Amino acid sequence: MIIRVNNVNINYEVYGNGAPIILLHGNSESHKIFDKLIERLKTDYKVYAIDSRCHGESENTEKISYELMADDVIEFTKSLEIEKPIFYGFSDGGIVGLLIAIKEPYLLSKLIISGANINPNGLAGFNLFFYKLAYFVTRNKLVKMMISEPDIHVSQLRQIKIPTYVLAGQRDIIKQSHTKSIADNIPQSTLEIIPNENHGSYIVHSDKIYHIIKKYISD
Repeated sequence: MIIRVNNVNINYEVYGNGAPIILLHGNSESHKIFDKLIERLKTDYKVYAIDSRCHGESENTEKISYELMADDVIEFTKSLEIEKPIFYGFSDGGIVGLLIAIKEPYLLSKLIISGANINPNGLAGFNLFFYKLAYFVTRNKLVKMMISEPDIHVSQLRQIKIPTYVLAGQRDIIKQSHTKSIADNIPQSTLEIIPNENHGSYIVHSDKIYHIIKKYISD
């Protein structure tokens, strides 16, 4: 389905019935990475699976930023009158989730993020260098966004007013110290590092993430 919000056509799918939960994917992906998670969730929840602008079947706009994507989801939620949804975001989707919770403190009921960062220096090892090199070669605007954004300050994290669950793989591309700092600065937060997993191994086309987050979405 297509909805026009924030002057952009956004593709989304709806599954199941129950309390609402919004899912948002990472960079260069689509809602389809959550296929196994959706199958689990839809028996008890009404799942809204979104393609971010410039991703999947959503409009490929000239401009893209984490701020714009957050504004897209905010207007999406308000336009469809989704009441106090849980939000789960992976990677870039997690960054968007943080921005939504900062911009609209009472729009969501809970926030769950996996493998998110609040600035490019949160990328571990040679990952930032690799992405800079990739942008030099490809000039891909999605890669450019990753190496120049986001710019979320810890003081902004302290403004988040909803229960927040901060996840990352033990072998994530995000520094573990960076993930811990995110959790430490959100007042009502829980940190969980997933053993033996990388950035997306427990999320992309996997139902492992359901078993991890079900305790957070049902408590």
